[in-house]
Amino acid sequence: MFSLIFDAKIAQSDDLLVSSINNEKRNEKNIKRDKYRNPFETLTFFEINRKKKILEISPGGGYYSEIISHYMKKTNNFFSTEYFVPPVEAVRKGQEKYNEFFEENKKDFGQINKIYFLKNNKLELEEKNFDLVLTFRNTHNWLGSNSAENVYQSIYDVMKKGGILGIVQHRADEKSNFNFKNGYVKESFIIRFLEDIGFKLLDKSDINKNTKDKKDYKNGVWTLPPRLVLGDIDRQKYLDIGESDRMTLKFIK
Repeated sequence: MFSLIFDAKIAQSDDLLVSSINNEKRNEKNIKRDKYRNPFETLTFFEINRKKKILEISPGGGYYSEIISHYMKKTNNFFSTEYFVPPVEAVRKGQEKYNEFFEENKKDFGQINKIYFLKNNKLELEEKNFDLVLTFRNTHNWLGSNSAENVYQSIYDVMKKGGILGIVQHRADEKSNFNFKNGYVKESFIIRFLEDIGFKLLDKSDINKNTKDKKDYKNGVWTLPPRLVLGDIDRQKYLDIGESDRMTLKFIK
């Protein structure tokens, strides 16, 4: 039976992970999101360990990269992905901002190595044998651009046998007629999709569950924080809901 709620108290204490989360050098906006994103519980559930070779896929604004890079400092075993040719201008600017931040703060966060997305969202295969691959709130984008199979097949190819894949994703209701464009995906769909590629579901958790999220917004998941695409319209209402309801899935190769 899968554990529906992961209790961090039963996990062995990881003082370094705690200090990495409490690192004052982190972006203040990211620190404020900890109450929604539950980084200690989530990374512990995914079995993070400094002895592992770790890859974060599509790190976005660097929320988790800030924590993991500090945690993995001086190991030279933390990698993140980057597009060799960014598909759109927003991605190019995002990568540039991400790289500038970590380059300017290398003393505090350490080295982040790169592995590149090539054409059709396939990963270069020069770096392999990853023990732990993580991706947070990205799968809907890959499904929407018809590239999810290439991405996850590439992830499978760069992982070592017995490696862990951790996924956090906005969760659609199982009875809903969801589409990827609103940002939500059914948990059962992702499980079947990944198992068809060759992964095996090892465990799942409700660490990032949010029962206040009704998932019926005209502007999709981006109606909620941190995006709040409606601006001041019903702003407090959406702040009270908080960030999205998310599945937290752990697969093994």
